[in-house]
Amino acid sequence: MEEKKLQSLNLYEQWMVEEGVPVVRDWFVEDVRTMELKHWKRKGGLGAIINLHGLEQSADTYVCEIPPRENLKPQRHLYEEIIYVLSGCGATTIWNEGGRKNTFEWQEGSLFSPPLNSWHQHFNGSGEKPARYMGVTLAPFYINLSNDLDFVFSNPFIFKKRFTGDDDFFNARGKLYSGRIWESNFIPDVRSFKLMEWNARGARSSNIVFELSGNIMASHASEFPVGTYKKGHYGHGEAQLIILSGTGYSLIWPQKGGERVRIDWKAGTVFAPVDLWFHQHFNTGKEPARYLAIRAGGSRKFRGVGRGSRDPEGAAKSVKLGGRQIEYEDEDPEIRMIFKAELAKTGAPWLMSEFFPGE
Repeated sequence: MEEKKLQSLNLYEQWMVEEGVPVVRDWFVEDVRTMELKHWKRKGGLGAIINLHGLEQSADTYVCEIPPRENLKPQRHLYEEIIYVLSGCGATTIWNEGGRKNTFEWQEGSLFSPPLNSWHQHFNGSGEKPARYMGVTLAPFYINLSNDLDFVFSNPFIFKKRFTGDDDFFNARGKLYSGRIWESNFIPDVRSFKLMEWNARGARSSNIVFELSGNIMASHASEFPVGTYKKGHYGHGEAQLIILSGTGYSLIWPQKGGERVRIDWKAGTVFAPVDLWFHQHFNTGKEPARYLAIRAGGSRKFRGVGRGSRDPEGAAKSVKLGGRQIEYEDEDPEIRMIFKAELAKTGAPWLMSEFFPGE
């Protein structure tokens, strides 16, 4: 890129260019498990960076692959990151500068977060197959806020309140913090993790919120049955969703009305609802649809960080009552007509009669 044009970009955008890997800017990525990656010198593996529409550089996603029998370079950075393992198996070693090392193993479906500014290094546990993961980070915000890459990537500060090198820090134990909030530093497999009922969202859906490594970032897993769809609601442009199972589609549209954007998805699809736009998820497949949402903010332990944390229950409250959700009886009837037409195409049953008596 020309020097003059490069200097017109903010520091995060300049950093992306200089990283030398593909950068995807779109509404969605069809399948992060198979998307093209290229050599990433800083990481020591293969990679790509994803900037989805609607996030406005509040957060980003990257995908990284570790070749068989190899490992990535040690890294540390002054921004939070939540990692979801897409395929393969391996191990990660995490330590503070001058401290003892803590190593734990992971597999496809695992979820964890290296504590803030800790050193960490990822290893592929297979001699035959690559291991691939995606990381959702706050890199855009912190790189642009500090406007200094050395501050972000070469900062010696140790966050002792977050991580002291305890041997059991990354065991799979956890506890309910409150309600549907599960506090743990390592989730062995999000795909099979037992969820809790959350009927307020409709469609007999279930949900669990994960608090990891003392982060301000948070994540949640949700699932809804075959032949159903969830109530429309809007958020604050902080979440990136990866589909873990099922097939279907989501609709996204501005609060004040306008053309709906449709995103068809399957396992491996990643997309982000636009800031303050309504979005709604529809299961047209033959199995329950489960997704993982990783948010730039929204921790329930650290209230006040992220707009959504000021009213955590507002997402399940009717817009008529000052919330952010459209109840079934208040939605545009066309929503239902589209869904029924899609079910007819796939042969999946209509299982929404309890919400729409007589249909």
